Order: sequence, then structure tokens, then C-alpha cells
Amino acid sequence: MMSNRQFNVPLKRLPQTAGVVAFIVAASVLPACTTEGTEPITEEPVSTETVEAENAQVGEITDALERYEGTLVTVREEISDVVGEYAFLLDEDDFFGGEELLVINASGTPIEIPADPGVAVQVTGVVRELMIADINEEFDVDLDPDLFVDYEQQPVIVAESAALSPDPAEAASDPEQYYGQRLAIVGDIETTLSSNSFLLDEDAFFGGEDLLVISPDGTVSTNADDEVAITGVLRPYIAADFEQEYELGWDLDFQEQIEAEYNQEPVFVADSIYPADDE
Repeated sequence: MMSNRQFNVPLKRLPQTAGVVAFIVAASVLPACTTEGTEPITEEPVSTETVEAENAQVGEITDALERYEGTLVTVREEISDVVGEYAFLLDEDDFFGGEELLVINASGTPIEIPADPGVAVQVTGVVRELMIADINEEFDVDLDPDLFVDYEQQPVIVAESAALSPDPAEAASDPEQYYGQRLAIVGDIETTLSSNSFLLDEDAFFGGEDLLVISPDGTVSTNADDEVAITGVLRPYIAADFEQEYELGWDLDFQEQIEAEYNQEPVFVADSIYPADDE
């Protein structure tokens, strides 16, 4: 079992978002129209706008800050290094070397970074031009100017959500380092087992272990070979615990089949499933 490093992230100014969608609420407070001005202030109904994050690549952001500045983006890439207590670098997956992008984790949730290099992370946040003084003031932190001097005025993602994003085979073959953590996993649906369970595989030349996915909250409206992105928590399958915690609607034969094949094996309990955009 590999040891993990806890990535301490006390930045908490931005609200934490679930998955890859951020919700922006604009409230307008207007006084009532009266001639004497003595009526109490009334509030207009709160309007809610859903803003979907734009999928982007590291190189696209580093090459075009003007295009992405102020944009909510989602990036999935490998971690190349940790910078201080609050930040890490994403390295563009490129055999000939690639760009690096700084991410400041403002989700308020620590990330357990495995000692094994090359594990991917999925982050969603707003692209900014890094101004150390502005970040320190806005989030009431103390980024070391000497440590971040090379990133000043460079693109940075201020992450509202961040989760490790191993391949399905990585989560299935070495689950201990991921148990209990919130993950974001991308893969292809190999086989649909029931209305709320399926096997997830990675699109790889050399194959790998399939990962059992269970979606307790609803029917899985996907087909075999669909590429999907899933957020949830990895845990070992213990039949008694799952029967007590979830209403899965499985018949006895299927329950016994799953218990026989997956007892104490890793299972990814999904809370959201959505199509993965082609890169």
C-alpha cells in the first residue's frame, strides 16, 4: 500500500461546488414604491442561473489567458508537483513535454495525494491571472512571494472543487489509497448489470481490471461503450452495509451474485453520472 500526502488547503472563501457545475445566485433587493417612503423594503424573488463549466486542456489555458480569464473551467490532468500548502501543478499529458498550470485549491476539502506520481486530478474553478497580493487579501492567506514568484501574472485556476481522478483500473487494483475519498473517474461502460449498476473500463490498449459502479439514487441511462464521467466515493463491498444503507431494488439472485463476485472488493458508489466530452 502506498503512503499518501495530505494536501492541506485552508482556503475557504469560495463556496464548494458538487461535480462540475457551479450555481451562481443573484439576489436583487428593491424598495417598494410608496409616496411617503415609510413602507418596509421588500425583496424580489431570487433568480438562480446555472453556469456549466467549460472543459479545457492545460495547454489551451496557458496559451490563451485572455480567452479563459474569468471563465469557469473543468480540467482533468496529472499532478506534477505540489507548491506549498495551498497549490499544485497540473502537467499536460504530452510525450514531448508540455505546459504546467498552477491550481490553488479553494474547495475547503483536503486532497490525499498518493505518493505514486502521475495520478490525475479533476478540478473545477475560475481561471485568473495570478496576483499574489490579491489572492492573499481575498482569501486571507499568506502565499509566500518567493515560492510563487515564477507564477506571478501567469494563468491560475482557483479551484472550487477538486478530486483525485484515477483510471478505473487504478481504483480497482489498488483501492486502499482511494477508499473513503471523493473521486472523479472517467471510463467506458463495459457491461450493464442492472438498472443501477454496471462495470466501468478504461480505454486502454493493454486492458485492465473493470470497476463495479453502483448508482443508488437512480436508473443509469447510459449504454455499453458510452464514455462517462462519474463522481462518488470508493468503498469495499460489504453486502450487509449496502443493504442497510441503500434501496437498490435487486432481487435475491442478483444480490447473491454480486456478493459472491465482489465481497470486500472495491465498488464505486456514484452520486452523479454524465457523458464525458470527447477530447
